[in-house]
Amino acid sequence: MFEVLTQKLSKIFSGLGNKGRLSEKDIDETLRQIRLALLEADVNFKVVKDFLAVVRERALTAQVLESLTPAQQIIKIVNEELVNILGKERNDLITSGRPPSIIMLVGLQGSGKTTTAAKLALHLKSSGQRPLMVAADTRRPAAVEQLVILGKQLDIPVSSEDAKTAPLAICSHALKDAQEMAATWVIIDTQGRLHIDEAMMKELVQLKAEIRPSEVLLVVDAMTGQDAVNTAEAFNKDVGLTGLILTKMDGDARGGAALSIKFVTGVPVKFIGTGEKANALEPFYPDRLAARILGMGDVLTLIEKAEKAFDEKQAKQLEKKMRTAEFNLEDFLLQLRQIKKMGSLTQLVELLPGFSKFASSIPQGDEENRMRKIEAIILSMTQEERRNPAIIGGSRRRRIAKGSGTTPADINQLLNQFYQMQKLAKMAATGKLPKNLTGMLGR
Repeated sequence: MFEVLTQKLSKIFSGLGNKGRLSEKDIDETLRQIRLALLEADVNFKVVKDFLAVVRERALTAQVLESLTPAQQIIKIVNEELVNILGKERNDLITSGRPPSIIMLVGLQGSGKTTTAAKLALHLKSSGQRPLMVAADTRRPAAVEQLVILGKQLDIPVSSEDAKTAPLAICSHALKDAQEMAATWVIIDTQGRLHIDEAMMKELVQLKAEIRPSEVLLVVDAMTGQDAVNTAEAFNKDVGLTGLILTKMDGDARGGAALSIKFVTGVPVKFIGTGEKANALEPFYPDRLAARILGMGDVLTLIEKAEKAFDEKQAKQLEKKMRTAEFNLEDFLLQLRQIKKMGSLTQLVELLPGFSKFASSIPQGDEENRMRKIEAIILSMTQEERRNPAIIGGSRRRRIAKGSGTTPADINQLLNQFYQMQKLAKMAATGKLPKNLTGMLGR
């Protein structure tokens, strides 16, 4: 996410940090470089122009020019103005006076509307809500079946009917179902089109007038850049939007849509899709995203992911095992599975301050294969071997390798890594971690 832009801005600010006090010429040259970086990231020209005008005005104050750390002052200003462009603050979902509250998802085909409906429903369910999904996209082949299958996988109810039934009738029947099952939210997956046309907009306006949703959210593909902004403008003008959901943000290395869409349309971004998994939907926080763009990480989102993935009781038991050096391969496997719930290694690295520049160096696909290999090796062990890996000799290694489809060398590598981790866990529990961890790990 924002890989290209983050790298360019980091390089610009690094060069700025090598200077002492800044002159007006230095600031203008820095802003010229930022302008090029933003335009190459497909950020709307008017957004770039207005953004840089404000940054320049603030940067030319005595507070910056006479500062002993001018580079830090410039970064602070850029960060604050990025937050302003992105929408200043988090916009929560709007609820109706009495349940159920209705969310109407609109968008073009291919934007990920149906899968986003499921992700949003899971997000609400995880927050203690009772969502009902409505399969009202009868135009796209298999859209209804897709939502029904997703509902079964996530254990979330779906209201669906024959594809010949009119969308308004489907929604009316679904609202009755929602009342009977005491649903708190109804998420309607409406009909999409391959392109914007008058008939499409008219259908959506009529449906909105009849069901009176508290939220009309446009699902738009972030990777389409300025086309996403134009689509949002058209939908907002004809239908009237309350919010946006940007999908495929994990594949958008430029970030032009995210940085332009709120400023141009005036419609707040409420969620971003960060992957294919059902839990890969994040609430949109402008300040956190600005920090990611500048390579500062996003520790708050990382903590929230950890809180959702890790069971508190299991975490306490694990802490006790670490203190008493009882940490074994069963615990190691449990930790790996919980980390997998938080997202890919690349996504987690992006959230760590100062580490985003390393995300692109992680081989895509390797981390998943490595995780699967480790899991296969541990599951091929007996319970006794998992709890006491010291007993694993040559013959056991060969048996485990055969059972897991790996080699004895793979078993050795895993056990060596485990012993290092076990040693670190014991040292961390006693507060005796070495200063040079990388040296200890043999890197």
